[in-house]
Amino acid sequence: MMNSVKNKDTSGDYSAKPSACHESAPDTIALTIPADYAGQRLDQVLAKLLPSWSRNRLQAWISEDRIKLDGRKTSVKQKVWGNEQVLITPQDNPAESRHAAEAITLPIHYEDETLIVINKPAGLVTHPGNGNWQGTLLNALLHHAPQLEKVPRAGIVHRLDKDTSGLLVVAKTLEAQTSLVRQLQQRTVKRDYLALVLGEVKQAGSVDAPIGRHPVHRTKMAVTAKGKPACTHYRVIENFTGCTLLQCSLETGRTHQIRVHMQSIGYPLAGDPVYGGKPKNTNPAIGQILMSFPRQALHAQKLALTHPQTEQVMQWESIIPEDLRDLLLKLRHHGISGDAE
Repeated sequence: MMNSVKNKDTSGDYSAKPSACHESAPDTIALTIPADYAGQRLDQVLAKLLPSWSRNRLQAWISEDRIKLDGRKTSVKQKVWGNEQVLITPQDNPAESRHAAEAITLPIHYEDETLIVINKPAGLVTHPGNGNWQGTLLNALLHHAPQLEKVPRAGIVHRLDKDTSGLLVVAKTLEAQTSLVRQLQQRTVKRDYLALVLGEVKQAGSVDAPIGRHPVHRTKMAVTAKGKPACTHYRVIENFTGCTLLQCSLETGRTHQIRVHMQSIGYPLAGDPVYGGKPKNTNPAIGQILMSFPRQALHAQKLALTHPQTEQVMQWESIIPEDLRDLLLKLRHHGISGDAE
């Protein structure tokens, strides 16, 4: 039950902070190019160090002389050799200028001066886009902490799908965002999800297979050789007739990763409108319960990371949301094939 594709991510040590020497331009970002990136093009390196902005945007800023390398004008194809000083003066994206603070109830699980951990409910869009320019988590964050207007994407460093519930971390400062992005790149952020899948999974396993845009259905993702490295580990929590409750742990965080990986090995998530399927080998009552669940049965239950300021490992756990808890109770009521060991 395992796809195996060997992949390796690399990332170097770097720092990003508001420049103290540009008081008139508080949004200026200062970077030191890590030695690990010697010989690579400037635009490629910046795309890795600043994933909050697209490579096309960074290339445009280089052409507009918004990015200086050791105090000089540079070019897209300029190679770097390590330890160069980069100064970036970002320009707002017209689309991002639509982002407005909105007084939306924000389910905060934890907060300090450096980060916020949100317990996102199902149905809440994380970031504006694709027609959802209002009513998002980002809009709520800008109202809750106005200083986040100065942080790219209001401090959001990873996302949850609209109909996935659970824990999501937000950086309150640029330094914290840089630290969290680096931890995500180095795969040291621990993210465990509860996932109810169709089919009876008998043992733990892993899916190590690249994920990219579906070659035909462009609104979907798929396992594809042209995709980015992606790895999901799973273990059985509870067995039901015709379905299984899993704990899925992410090494990477690709779009729709758990949904795509589990579907690729024949165990799509219950309730998934995009990658799901119909229940098989189960009684009609359980089949009806599974088919009536209105969203993918996926909950980001646990999150662990190194605090950007204190450097202490912190971890949080979210209780199962009411709709998923009720679904599991109904399944238990109609019979269980056995708990996992």
